[in-house]
Amino acid sequence: MEEKEKIININIVEVVRLLLADKKKICIYSIVAGVIGVLFAFGTPKIYKSTVILAPEESGNGFSGSISSLASMVGMNMKIGQTGDALYPEIYPDLMESTNFIVGLFPVTVKTLKTGDEYSYFDYIQKHQKLAIHEYPQALVINIIEKLKAEPAPGPGHKPDPFQLTKKEDEVAKAIKNKIDCSVDKKTNVITIVVEDQDPLIAATMADSIQVHLQHAITDYRTKKARIDLEYMEKLFDEANLQYKKARQKYASFGDANSKVVLQSVQSQMDELENEMQLKYNIYQQVVEQRQLAKAKVQERTPAFTIVQNASVPVKHSSRPKIVTLIIWMILGFLLRTGMLAWQNRKKFVNI
Repeated sequence: MEEKEKIININIVEVVRLLLADKKKICIYSIVAGVIGVLFAFGTPKIYKSTVILAPEESGNGFSGSISSLASMVGMNMKIGQTGDALYPEIYPDLMESTNFIVGLFPVTVKTLKTGDEYSYFDYIQKHQKLAIHEYPQALVINIIEKLKAEPAPGPGHKPDPFQLTKKEDEVAKAIKNKIDCSVDKKTNVITIVVEDQDPLIAATMADSIQVHLQHAITDYRTKKARIDLEYMEKLFDEANLQYKKARQKYASFGDANSKVVLQSVQSQMDELENEMQLKYNIYQQVVEQRQLAKAKVQERTPAFTIVQNASVPVKHSSRPKIVTLIIWMILGFLLRTGMLAWQNRKKFVNI
């Protein structure tokens, strides 16, 4: 036997008649849903967003070529600017989501706009965030569980360790990650940092702080090798300078003690001390030149950023307008009641 197909016949006139006959309940459903929407709208904290736009410098070999030319003049072979940079703009968002970066934001001091109270960003996120009305039941359950599983409080000298965070520190780190958004334009490499918060001043403060932290992190990475080289050259400079001073002092002391002696052996030893002093001086001069080149290398590796847009305190919140929330919930109430009517009268529209 062939199965009968279900044919859905929708009579617009019949649908309108059903809606008109049930208009009172439809209005009640819409009004109740609208009230719920208003409660959610007024029970949800306002969110403010602050934006910073950066344009990092393009890597080039102009200054590197100048240093290489200078190095070649003193007999050094420095292949500067020919090594790749592993920290390119496309991975800046991943860098900002790293635990080390987020933990570095914990001690930043923030101030609220209305009251002027100051907190560390860690304390502000942990203790001074307003909850949305629908988050209260979950927060109550979590609070009860935490009291039952009371963890020992860290000591007064405790510092967050990115390698091993406490449960509270991990929760705050996740909350901060959710407040930060970083995007990079692949065509222009322009970096856009957006920070959202319940307080407009704190949103702007953190946007500026994150910009500074990002610049420092990138600078530390790109200059790390050059700074290590410079530190090594500083040690060589101190040693070469000390050796030269000793050789000069030895030559001068021997010359003063034998100024009136004309023996050939004394003159020969005098020449040896002079040659040794000259050798130490030549080494010292080479180290001085290499130290200057190492300093130039640090400067060359230090990136520059153009601030396209500075952080500013937002005037208006970025949350959804309350009237829009009201309309959405009223539409949901209308659709709920309409769906119930369609289900109750499904036999009128489905022919079997």
